[in-house]
Amino acid sequence: MSLLAQASREALSEGGALASRLDGFAARPAQQRLTAAVAEAIEQREVLLAEAGTGTGKTYAYLVPALLSGLKTIVSTGTRALQDQLYHRDLPRVRDALGKGIRSALLKGRANYLCRYRLEQAKGDARFASPEQASQFQRIVAWAGRTRAGDMAEMESLPDDSPLLPLVTSTVDNCLGTDCPFWEECFVVQARQRAQAADLVVVNHHLLLADLALKQEGFGEILPGAQAFVIDEAHQLPELAASFFGEGFGMRQIQELGRDCLAECKQTTGATAVVQGPVRTLEQALRELRAAMEALPPRGTRYRALTLPAVADGFDVLADALAALEQAMEPLAETSPGFEACVARARDLGERLQRWRDGDAASDAFAEPGEQDSLVEAVAGEGEGADAEALAAAAARGGEVYWYELSARGFRCQRTPLDVSAPLRQHRERSQAAWIFTSATLAVGGGFNHIGRKLGLFDPQTLLEPSPFDWKRQALCYLPRNLPEPGSRDFTQAMIAAVRPVLEASGGRAFLLFASHRALREAAAALEGGPWPLFVQGQSPKAELLRRFRESGNGVLLGSATFREGVDVAGDALSVVVIDKLPFAAPDDPVFEARLEAVRRRGGNPFRDEQLPQAVIALKQGVGRLIRTESDRGVLVLCDPRITSKPYGRVFMQSLPPFAVTRRIEDVQAFFSTAGVAAAID
Repeated sequence: MSLLAQASREALSEGGALASRLDGFAARPAQQRLTAAVAEAIEQREVLLAEAGTGTGKTYAYLVPALLSGLKTIVSTGTRALQDQLYHRDLPRVRDALGKGIRSALLKGRANYLCRYRLEQAKGDARFASPEQASQFQRIVAWAGRTRAGDMAEMESLPDDSPLLPLVTSTVDNCLGTDCPFWEECFVVQARQRAQAADLVVVNHHLLLADLALKQEGFGEILPGAQAFVIDEAHQLPELAASFFGEGFGMRQIQELGRDCLAECKQTTGATAVVQGPVRTLEQALRELRAAMEALPPRGTRYRALTLPAVADGFDVLADALAALEQAMEPLAETSPGFEACVARARDLGERLQRWRDGDAASDAFAEPGEQDSLVEAVAGEGEGADAEALAAAAARGGEVYWYELSARGFRCQRTPLDVSAPLRQHRERSQAAWIFTSATLAVGGGFNHIGRKLGLFDPQTLLEPSPFDWKRQALCYLPRNLPEPGSRDFTQAMIAAVRPVLEASGGRAFLLFASHRALREAAAALEGGPWPLFVQGQSPKAELLRRFRESGNGVLLGSATFREGVDVAGDALSVVVIDKLPFAAPDDPVFEARLEAVRRRGGNPFRDEQLPQAVIALKQGVGRLIRTESDRGVLVLCDPRITSKPYGRVFMQSLPPFAVTRRIEDVQAFFSTAGVAAAID
């Protein structure tokens, strides 16, 4: 054992530095094994893949050797909320306990920081949809005068999806860089400078991947100096990487370009007369294209979209409108840095649109003559018609799929690589640093093959530390009998009927997690007017919904996949987690379908190699909401009958913690009426 591993174990042992200085800290053998493995990987500059079940204490397990090593370390988390929690709560505790005066920094993507230039542009501009928005904007103006970091997270009352955010923050597209009159006061620049000087930097996966993919978020200059990378919530990395190593454009992005062009006119006499007409033409082109796309499914391939003449014509008109706006602004580019940036953005968006429109033509060229028909036939069960042909072409190329997605008032077009293992491996090897990938949900059936392949890892060091909780005593898994197949029309009603007795036994205090929004709405209608406060996703922002749920004490929260992870409700407020269906990926996801075809063409089994492992990891995330501390108790309800009727159900059950399992509602009622689980339950 290396000196660093030994020192890390001692710090986390009984009577060690953390136990001596942190109230409530308890030494855990699993945590000590994990910290030793992390320390060895850091010392040897190796790769470690480690699953640490809930309650292991993985955050302290990697922070201790990172701080003791003295090496420049980048810690990347799955979300901004986890990033804030790590930096503001966990890191100071460990640093103080170890007595290490290291310099640390929190760094987010530029869209998380107030942009003084865009704030000034927005002042006096009557673009508020309501008096509440106008009042919120004034609070932002007041806060801007006193904030030191400019982190929009300080504005706790501002929702993550507030329409005010794009008005007062910058993106790679609209940042003026050194031409900005506020460059010396720029919060993004200041955050970068702090990160460059720090020994440990906390980032999130979006920022890390953006710079690995050379998307110029401003973090790339720090990467070469890092000697250790810790990737927490590493199960999220492959899917996120696919979007960052691809390329896209969307309706909102183009609308913001138009608004910024008009805002710049305030600085240049006569500019409004030049720009207003092309911007209106662009906005009209967007509206007409979105209306034409109403005839399309919510998601699909580029090929399917462009087979509709109205949609194909709409993209032509949009391309012409972007080109006309660029041409109109070119003479104005010399009048202000803002106009110069707008010209560059219009050109870039036009080029992205053109590459997307031509994308599948390039993919088709990779398919062998006469091969298309057999490929279409091979995926006939996964997609139909034009989609099947395009997916087959993408699989034949083995590289990318071009697709679109509709939202309530917009659209997004994307090019996504099917496999990101190669670029991830290249960046990792180039860094010559230690890389630690950890999460509570990495293994499938006790193995790491699935996630290792996606991350481009060849024979990494691995560690599987199960959750140390007493699952037989603290938890029970209930599998209701006689539920219909999950595809049947009456499944949700039957599932709610099976769950009601559980809620009655627990007195509410439950999460009900659904595979579709349709099922969620149906369940909400069925439970309305019940004896428990009902909290339904979409009624309020997620953070507000969770706060009200916690405070209620006996609430029932209905949510979709977004509540499967990153949600921590410890204690009595949450004692039941219900999962309606095994979380297999949506069949209308064109990227996922293309991946399945690529697996098939490699001679693999798409279900065994891709669909099943992904679903197992997603289920483990949902199950992880139930037991968060040693004192928590709760019941997991799995309503999908395939868990017992299909052979693959065993893979799901083997990947979950060692629950006591029952099919009797009487055992659930006994669980909530007694201090433990009956030993007879098996």
